[in-house]
Order: sequence, then C-alpha cells, then structure tokens
Amino acid sequence: MPAMCSCLGKHYQANTSYIYKSTNETYFTIANQTYQGLTSCNALKHHNPYSEFKLIPSTNLHVPLRCACPSEEQISNGNKFLLTFLITWHDSVANISKKFNVSAKSVAAANGFATEDPIVYPFTTILIPLQTEPQASKLRWFFSTSFPYAAVSHTSFCGAALVIFCFLGLLGFMHFMRVRDARVSKEMKQRLPNPFLDKVVGIGESLKIYKYEELEAATDNFSQQRRLSESTHHGILRRNRVAVKKTSRDISKEIKILGNLNHFNLINLYGVCEHHGVFYLVYEYMEEGSLKNWLCRETSAFAHSWNHRILIALDVAKGLDYLHNCTSPAYVHKDINSCNILLNRELRAKITNFSLAGENGKSHSCSIVGGKGYMAPEYVEAGEVSPKIDIYAFGVVLLELITGREALLVRDGEESLVSEVVISAADGTHKADEVNTLVDPRLQVKHPLGFAIDQSELALHLLKLCAACLAPQPTTRLSMVKSLMLS
Repeated sequence: MPAMCSCLGKHYQANTSYIYKSTNETYFTIANQTYQGLTSCNALKHHNPYSEFKLIPSTNLHVPLRCACPSEEQISNGNKFLLTFLITWHDSVANISKKFNVSAKSVAAANGFATEDPIVYPFTTILIPLQTEPQASKLRWFFSTSFPYAAVSHTSFCGAALVIFCFLGLLGFMHFMRVRDARVSKEMKQRLPNPFLDKVVGIGESLKIYKYEELEAATDNFSQQRRLSESTHHGILRRNRVAVKKTSRDISKEIKILGNLNHFNLINLYGVCEHHGVFYLVYEYMEEGSLKNWLCRETSAFAHSWNHRILIALDVAKGLDYLHNCTSPAYVHKDINSCNILLNRELRAKITNFSLAGENGKSHSCSIVGGKGYMAPEYVEAGEVSPKIDIYAFGVVLLELITGREALLVRDGEESLVSEVVISAADGTHKADEVNTLVDPRLQVKHPLGFAIDQSELALHLLKLCAACLAPQPTTRLSMVKSLMLS
C-alpha cells in the first residue's frame, strides 16, 4: 500500500509503524527483511526509545521509510511523482525504465548515475520519476501483505514514494534471506554460548562471526612469527590484514561499543569468535603498532617530526571528542595511554582497548583501574568518572609526544611522573633554551646551514595545552572541543 512521505527540512521520510512480533526479530531483520532495505537498523534505533535488547512482543515500533520528492527540474519536465524501487537479482536500470515506460536518462539523472545503464547491486533502492500517479489496484500483484511498503512523492503533499517489488524477485530474495539466516543462526548457536549470543546478536550491522579454523589459518596456527604481543597475532583473513586478540574476559561490552560506533580515529572491530570458552576479537591491522613502541623506536627523521606528532595528537583528540560529544549515549574511555593508541602506516592514530569504557553518567566499578601515570587525581582519590579523566590522560599522552619520554619515569630507582617533571615549564618563566631541553631531541629542526632552529614557541604553546588538560580540578580542565581549538 502507498505510504505518505513527509519533508523534515533536510531530508524526506515516510512514517509508518510495525508491531514487534517475536523475540527472534531484531532491528536488523526488521529493516532488511520485513521492510526490504527501505529503512535501516540505525534508523530504527534512532527513532525508537527501546534498546535492541529490550524489545517485547506487541511493542509498536516507529518505522521511518526512505523516500524522496521531485526536484524543480523534474517537475518542469512533467515528473510529479518519484517511486522508490528495490533492485533485485538480474535487474538493470534499462529494464526497469522499460517496465515503467520512462526514459533511462531520466532515471539516471534522478539517481545521479553517470551512465544510463550503470551497475547497481541487488537490494538497493533507486528513484523512478513518473508523470502520473501509479494506480495501486493495477500494481497489487507486486506486493505481499507481509512486506508491502512504498511511497509516492507528489508536490501537493510534500513528497511521497511508492515502492513496487517484483513478485518473483521478492520471493527469491526472501528465500535467500531465510536460508542464509538459518545457516548463520545455526553456526552461531553451535559456536557461541547462549548468554554471549544474546548479547552479540543485533549489535553492529557489519559485525562478523568467524570460525576458529579461519583464525588458525589466518595466523599460521597462532605462530610465533605472527605474534604482535602476548595475546595478539596478525594475519590475512578473508583478504583483509587483521589483528586477532585472544581473551578469556567478558567482551560483550566492548563489542557493544565498537559494534555501534563508527569513527576514523576509533579502531575498527571486524568480528568475533568463541572457541572452548576463549574469545577472539578481530580488528583492523595497524602497521606501526602502539604509540608507546613507536616513540621508543629509532626511525627516520621524517617520521619523527612536529607535523606527525601534532597530527597524532589531533587524531586522539578527535576520537575522544566523538566519544564524549557525538555518540548517544556518550562514553568515557577510562584507559587512554600510549599503549592504547595505535598507528597505521601513514602514522594516523586510532584509539583501541574499550574494555574499561562505560557510559558517561552511569555508575562504574568501585575498583580503580587504568595506566599508572595517566590517571586523573579525582579518579585515583575518589573513583570519580567523567570525560575529564580522558582529557587528563590525553594531556599526559601529549607530553609524551613532546618529550619522547614515558609517562612514568624511573630515576635512581624512584618513580616520577613526566607531568610533574616538565609541566612547570608551561608557566612562561622559563627561557627558550630551558624549554628546548624538554623537547624530544629527534624533533630538533636544523637549518640548511647547520644550526638548530628555535622551536621553543611551538613547544611552549603545546606545554600550556598540556597544563590546561592536566589541571588538578576537573572543573578547570579543558574540554576535548577546546583542546582541538587550541591545538
């Protein structure tokens, strides 16, 4: 049946509702099976107050459907309606245009295609401009009573869209989806314990469940040559370079966070595996390893430059800003340190290890855990958790980038913090030579004539930024947004 489409200022959508029927359903299956890709898992989560883990049968869900309105140019050409059509197997723009007696050129223009017969993959939607409103009575054979939503765009009611599914294509697609889901569900149930399965299913649309044999083959049976650390190996898995981390702890929280977040400066989690009670997390591979190890290595002078150090700091700051201000709910990482910042071959930084992360504003464990030298005073003394503890840790990481020294220094058998050793230089009373002595010697810039170029002004600016991040009182500490602005 047709569904009315509404203009919401920046985008269009047709609003409908769906009664949640069974606990076997998830936002993902509703979006991709029931509504055939006309909505998305993320759109359902955004428009409904219910967690994917707390859906109850008979719950009435709000479903936003994709649609569009004719542009002024399309209207001037006589096209008063836009129909959203689902591509199925063996469909092409040319064939679909013939079905609706419209030109392939107008279909290509409506969808921004460069050619009149582009490659369009199955189960994506395209827009078809029409001059007259399709008669639902003539097209009823396209619909199944279980999966029928389409919208018609018309200028008189702010747009609409009418989605027509080819009956045979729909049956073939549904059969394919049922067979695939049954196979995947069976494999998951065989390999994952039920409590874990309940937590993983529905998290992240692209999260994969790997077989243990795949991981063995990818890492040469977890050989010593593939070893990155005590618990992590690298390898080639399904044509992707990956890092496989082995752990026996509960990983459901980390999966939930990374499975639903997407940011360049957060590590990408590809999927998980369970084997005899041991869990394996499969991440993207970061060629240069951790920031801590990179700072310790003697690499080329080009690699150790102010530009790279500052870019790494900005990457970390952007990742934290996303966690603190751009996610719902907002998160606190709680364990920012140079070991949990990884670098790719271009020396771009990504934050990893979300095992301690938690939602901002929620109560956290009473135990104090985290990297020594990176923990904020209020967290150590009272267990107080807020985004400000991540900012404190970021200040320490920035000091490590400036000085090349580890957060925890050992002198004459006694431990001291790099923040306590160098932060006094930010008071502005030190001379240029004194500031320069704090800077990593590898960052020294030499003039072509051979003398060292004074970098004290840049170093002092960054040290002041560190001091603002390391303020003893969290209320006077910088926010991540201000840190980005000042840097």
